[in-house]
Amino acid sequence: MADAIIETGAPEGGAGARRGPLRNLERATEIWALLGGLSLIGVVLLNTASVMGAWLFNAPVQGDFELTEMGICIAAFAFLPYCQMTGANVTADIFTQNASPRWRAIFSAAACAVALVFACLLGWRMNAGRIDQLEYNYVTTILEVPHAWAFIPILASLALLAVAAAATLTEALRAIRRG
Repeated sequence: MADAIIETGAPEGGAGARRGPLRNLERATEIWALLGGLSLIGVVLLNTASVMGAWLFNAPVQGDFELTEMGICIAAFAFLPYCQMTGANVTADIFTQNASPRWRAIFSAAACAVALVFACLLGWRMNAGRIDQLEYNYVTTILEVPHAWAFIPILASLALLAVAAAATLTEALRAIRRG
């Protein structure tokens, strides 16, 4: 069990064993993921109302697919920081199952570094996309909701992911030094 914990970047003792600023960061990612979950619940309720409205009253919710698209994107990005902090990302354990704890920590550090670069690069390009959306006043077809609005929580998710990746990278580097 301890080997798996080191591999994921989480401290020994599992989730919630972090102290101080790292625990606060972990809590922030949990809250952010829960807000992403609320976004999903909102999408489900919206789609339920649209289907029931179409079925019962021949009146679906206008723009439901536009709001679904935005809500799902926001939710998907909201889960990324939590997955990084808890080591819940997809891994190929078949390649590391026989590796020593030190090598697992090395692999974890590499994965955290990739996540950090990914978060920064994607954040940079998503912000450029947000600026373009604003400049061209790109809105959804039916409701005319500015697409740039969806970029705000997505960019916040990527910023939180970058912080989480840096924190887990630091933890993995400490595990490498421990040995």
